Amino acid sequence: MLEDISIKDFALIDSASIEFGKGFTVLSGETGAGKSLLIGALTFLLGGRSSASQVRPGAREASVSGTFFLGRRSGREVFEEPSDAYEWLSMHGIEAEDERILLRRTLKESGSTKNWIGDTPVTRQELSEFCSFLVDIHGQHEHQNLMKVAEHRKYLDSYAGIEERVRNFTALYSALTKKREELESLVSQSRDRKERMDLLNFAVREIEEAKLKAGEDRELDEEEARLSSFEKLFSDIQGINSLFSAGEGEGVVPLLKKIRAAAARTISLDKKLSELSQRLESAFYEITDIADEFDAYERNLVFDPARLSQVQERQSLIYTLKKKYAGGVNAPLEEVFSYLEDARGQLSALGGNEESQSRLRAEIAEIEKKVYAEAKEISKARRGASERMSRAVEDVLSKLGMANARFSVRLTGKEETETLQKVGPYGMDDIEFLISANPGQPLAPLAKIASGGELSRVMLSLKTILADSDTVGTMIFDEIDTGIGGEVAVSVGSHLKALAQSRQVLCITHLASIAVYADNQIKIRKEVSGGTTRTSAVEISGEERVAEIARMLSGDSFSEESLEHARSMLEKFSFG
Repeated sequence: MLEDISIKDFALIDSASIEFGKGFTVLSGETGAGKSLLIGALTFLLGGRSSASQVRPGAREASVSGTFFLGRRSGREVFEEPSDAYEWLSMHGIEAEDERILLRRTLKESGSTKNWIGDTPVTRQELSEFCSFLVDIHGQHEHQNLMKVAEHRKYLDSYAGIEERVRNFTALYSALTKKREELESLVSQSRDRKERMDLLNFAVREIEEAKLKAGEDRELDEEEARLSSFEKLFSDIQGINSLFSAGEGEGVVPLLKKIRAAAARTISLDKKLSELSQRLESAFYEITDIADEFDAYERNLVFDPARLSQVQERQSLIYTLKKKYAGGVNAPLEEVFSYLEDARGQLSALGGNEESQSRLRAEIAEIEKKVYAEAKEISKARRGASERMSRAVEDVLSKLGMANARFSVRLTGKEETETLQKVGPYGMDDIEFLISANPGQPLAPLAKIASGGELSRVMLSLKTILADSDTVGTMIFDEIDTGIGGEVAVSVGSHLKALAQSRQVLCITHLASIAVYADNQIKIRKEVSGGTTRTSAVEISGEERVAEIARMLSGDSFSEESLEHARSMLEKFSFG
């Protein structure tokens, strides 16, 4: 139960603190006073969507907080999914104090929000999820939902208590759909599979037959460069060897011998030259060794035109493979190896296409059996619940001034043939509400023939029968009086008061016939001061409430006749 709400700088409300009592509470006020702003603030507190425009002009932040009385715990110790507010709090490590919990939410002028349950920061989704155990808000959008046949299934499933079962079925149906899409993809692939496999097999065979080696392209380039420039290379090597070993006193090696001998003699004259002499000794042996290797290289250097031809042919083959299977003739040879591995992988996958198709068909057949079996069970549960729901709605409608109305939940099986039963994501049923508002009229689709007043009463009936199995402690009705008046409004007011015997009921209304049944009444006022418009809310009682009922009755809160009429109605329906 909502005990109080504090609002600051939300829309036109600069500051308001309201306490709510048990039972039936109405919110009234002149047209345009901002009655829906209070519901808007409460919707925001409960995790509804928000926008920066909800911050009061001139303010930097809007804030709304509210205290909820939770009552006693359910007593369950072990559960997978929470069934009430206490269990949700337990799953999230949040403690209530004295069976109460404080909700708080702020909205910056930038549009960002912060949310708390108790002292714990939470996401908007978490706040909304928790508040679904506390409050059920019925607004004009639900009237519109009644006009959408697709929404009728949700009401029936809720009444039947199979919402979770249907969600699980939808997940199973989704899995079936994915399997079918996967199979269709494989079937589509198989249409050009043969051509693709031929191309891949040719590529694999061509690359494998080439017997390529890692780095071979670089080695061949180096060898080809050496063989193609043999004369120049041979001439340069001869020149180097000539410099190393020219006649006495002219070649590098003979000169080093002379220098080495002279350096050895200097050591006896100055020991400090010993280190230089050793370094010269090492250089002599290193240069001599280099000279020997150049000499050996020259002796083994032979021009081989046949090998040059082989190298160039091999290069041509590698360039062709690179052109086909890599980024171009200058690409690294590794790209050809990568293409080879990828082609082998594709061949393996394509080769298993038929096997995969067979496996998928078996899986699909198994899931289809489960889907069909579960769809039948869900349909059976719906059919049983539809009869009970029809009678329950008619019973409530009779108390709301529609004693002769007939209401029916029609279930129609989806299209089927001798071999196929069509099943959708929510089962095999098409569901639609039918109504006959007057004697002698046949049942017809609710969405096509119901008036605004009839829709309001059907919605109130649905809310009533669904509330019997709902643990939510607070029900809020915004615009439930759309299209009704007179005796019908009296019936609605009486019904709301009866509904409030087992839960807290809040209702925005402009009808005195409904307001007089309330246990509590809150008046919404709009004031203009200093060029600024403000909305405030205050609980009224006694003569102030009499005056408000008189205004709602005739627009006159001062004439003695209106006031007397208001007193008599309050004494009869609220005080009495």
